[in-house]
Amino acid sequence: MSILDAVLALAALAFAVTAVAGRLVARRIGVVVLPALIAGCLAQWLIEGFYGQFAPTYLLLCAATGLVVWQAKWRGGSWPTTVARVGVGLLVLPAALAWSLVPVPELPRPTGHYAVGTETFRMVDPNRLEPATDSPSDHRNVVVQAWYPADPAVRGEHSAYLDGQDRLPDRVTVLPKALLRGYARIDTHGRRDVPVSPDRVRWPVVLFSPGYGAPRAFYTGLITDLASRGYVVLAIDHPYEAAVTELADGSIATPHERFLDDDPDQSRYMSGQLDVRAADLRFVVDQLDRPGTMGPRLSGHLDTEHIAAVGHSFGGATAVAALANDARIKAAANIDGTLYGTLPEQSLTKPFLLLESDHAETGHSAQYLDGNRALLERLKAGGSRYEISEANHYSFTDVPRFLADPARFLAAQLMGGSRGPRETQRATNDLLTAFLREPLGGGHGDIGAAAARYRDIDGGPVR
Repeated sequence: MSILDAVLALAALAFAVTAVAGRLVARRIGVVVLPALIAGCLAQWLIEGFYGQFAPTYLLLCAATGLVVWQAKWRGGSWPTTVARVGVGLLVLPAALAWSLVPVPELPRPTGHYAVGTETFRMVDPNRLEPATDSPSDHRNVVVQAWYPADPAVRGEHSAYLDGQDRLPDRVTVLPKALLRGYARIDTHGRRDVPVSPDRVRWPVVLFSPGYGAPRAFYTGLITDLASRGYVVLAIDHPYEAAVTELADGSIATPHERFLDDDPDQSRYMSGQLDVRAADLRFVVDQLDRPGTMGPRLSGHLDTEHIAAVGHSFGGATAVAALANDARIKAAANIDGTLYGTLPEQSLTKPFLLLESDHAETGHSAQYLDGNRALLERLKAGGSRYEISEANHYSFTDVPRFLADPARFLAAQLMGGSRGPRETQRATNDLLTAFLREPLGGGHGDIGAAAARYRDIDGGPVR
């Protein structure tokens, strides 16, 4: 929310409350405040355009103005005046609640040494049909957004936050389309069409898989910070599962779930989706050494001998599957992910990290707890597990930043996550950087020391 938005919203709310509670005060200040508010609203509309969040504020301002005029004309305590005051009072709450979701969320500036460049690749796998559609001519699309270290001195156009911003479906996860219009103005801190940093010839690669149904965009804060630390992070969208994805032909794909009648807990469905996702990651790795596939800026600059997989929630399970089944993946980190299928029975032979939100706040399922416990007991190459207190399942994503500060505070009291996304994500990337350093060719990393820099991060080596 911009300063102008915040000032207008608070001023309109204050004026409406004054109109209801203080008839004479509202009449006296109205001659000055009302023209200022109207001018401010016009300026906001001209500068930033219309936001859905502002509609209740406009309505409240009109109703409060009408009440002031009515009370100036009819001074008595007649029942129409009482009804009008109650009506305006009832509009205050929805006007305040409308601002619980900010029109333009603000993402944190990356903390690493490098600026961040980005480029999106919309690929088609000719060897796989699309399992979510019935057309025999539909081949599997995989969308990859590369976030990479760039020279801080180079300027470029900022990247879009969401795929298909001008053609969004009615809802993106649970968010109505009308509330996302301002997301076109989000500063991702990634710049398009800028060269990769010349500090290294080849950069280590991290594949990132999002949570179930979540677009890659919802992890931009976490991913850009990781890229600024010296990794090429390939954020992967899994079409027809992600909330919105722009395919190679320019069309927009939305979720197409094929649940089974004899699968009440959807475990078979999720196991099948895990296979699709794991194949997506294998396909992406296949492309990395092919000349020109990753464009003129990145081709030849990817260290394909040092690739790791990281994911959140269902993406964490995807990262585990990639590590178990693809010899080219050197390490994996599961962030708060429930395991499906045979994953708990795997005996991983390469470095593994389990990063968890606060068990007391997230309320992990028995399947999550039992599956990850079984996996950790079977590690062959060792690994680590850390639990970040006062972080909930969504603290690793951008989602808390969609809320205004008061709403975020209230959500933290109800759902947990009071550590906040800024510290949670910075701690996550400190732990990831220390964990990935050795398997990705950077020398020894001290993950215990990284955890010790923060309060109440519990865990350590598994064996």
